[in-house]
Amino acid sequence: QAQLVESGGGLVQAGGSLRLSCEASGRTFSSYAMGWFRQAPGKEREFVGAISWRGSITTYVDSVKGRFTISRDNAKNTVYLQMNSLKPEDTAVYYCAAKSGTFSAKNSDYDYWGRGTQVTVSS
Repeated sequence: QAQLVESGGGLVQAGGSLRLSCEASGRTFSSYAMGWFRQAPGKEREFVGAISWRGSITTYVDSVKGRFTISRDNAKNTVYLQMNSLKPEDTAVYYCAAKSGTFSAKNSDYDYWGRGTQVTVSS
């Protein structure tokens, strides 16, 4: 059974950094594009960024460009989200997701989802 598990969330002060990991199991995701999404309380889940299956192409929502970096290690079946210069508005539950083919910013395009990890940024 395919499974994605996020880790690395926590509480950090504004300006700090966190690195989230998303480990896949149950199948090989090396041919899948991987996306990161987040959902703040009372808000809809939003796209954060994504990486192509080979890791050569990434895309980000404007609000995190220059601060967040997505990478992947297909040998470890793991995707990372490095978050720097964190702001209180980055507080949310962060989810990773996988889809076959090219990446997408649409939630509904993704086939597999993790259960999320909480990131809280204090001011």
